[in-house]
Amino acid sequence: MRLPVEMQFFYRQNIDYLTENATNPDKRRYSVVGEAERHFIDLDMYGDSALHILPRYWPDAVKKLGEDSLRKHGIVPWHVQTAAFQLTNAFKEKDAARILRISADLGHYIADAHVPLHTTRNYNGQLTNQEGIHGFWESRLPELFADKYDLWIGAAEYKDPIAEQIWNTVAASHLASDSVLLFEKELSKDFKPDKKYSYELRNNVLTRTYSREFSEKYHQLLHNQVEHRMRLSIKMVGDIWYTCWVNAGQPDLKELSGFTFNGADKKIDGAEEAGWFKRLFMVRPEAED
Repeated sequence: MRLPVEMQFFYRQNIDYLTENATNPDKRRYSVVGEAERHFIDLDMYGDSALHILPRYWPDAVKKLGEDSLRKHGIVPWHVQTAAFQLTNAFKEKDAARILRISADLGHYIADAHVPLHTTRNYNGQLTNQEGIHGFWESRLPELFADKYDLWIGAAEYKDPIAEQIWNTVAASHLASDSVLLFEKELSKDFKPDKKYSYELRNNVLTRTYSREFSEKYHQLLHNQVEHRMRLSIKMVGDIWYTCWVNAGQPDLKELSGFTFNGADKKIDGAEEAGWFKRLFMVRPEAED
């Protein structure tokens, strides 16, 4: 809805595809080699000066640190740039299928970059006895409070260079990671386990989750941090889609108005359920909630 009318009708026409396939990157994590590292970056593995020493562009980073090392600790700020380049080319070629596939994937990576816990090796509190905090922050809190979020941002804006945008985003996310962990740990001191957690029926399975009382207190301590990061992710997705279109020469998307995916196109490439890949490649796990 933030896009200019020249883009909006094409994206709205395919809103179901974009919605259904926005989670494709997560589904590929355990079945496609090289996918998992696109979702995060462990900035704390590079020391306190990480944001100053890490090159902003992939070729420079590979030359300085080596590709294997970079991929081990996550490459989301560099991969967002790659995906944006691919989307720009898809616009130039007026390839409707690629535009939609890359748009969905790019939106996912941009959103991941806005999650504070995607910027630290302590991504699920496993190093501080806070396991489960990842799903708590990015799933449980929105589940309870998203209906009160104000997610209208305004019209999309041209934002270039994209490298600057994504690195600023990663920096802001990392700055927020300390409070995500600290506030949960401090609040837990005031809650006994039977008050911190509750049981709810999910898909006919009784599942332990964070209680509403604990979640509300945490939500208040964070001062609507999840809503703020979500708003910024929505803004950036629209801005980058728009920027890629402008950089492609603002092609006429009306020529793509008759495009429809066939049954084969709608299948998720490489997203089959394959848990053994997770064990084989020791893929960094993601929140299951």
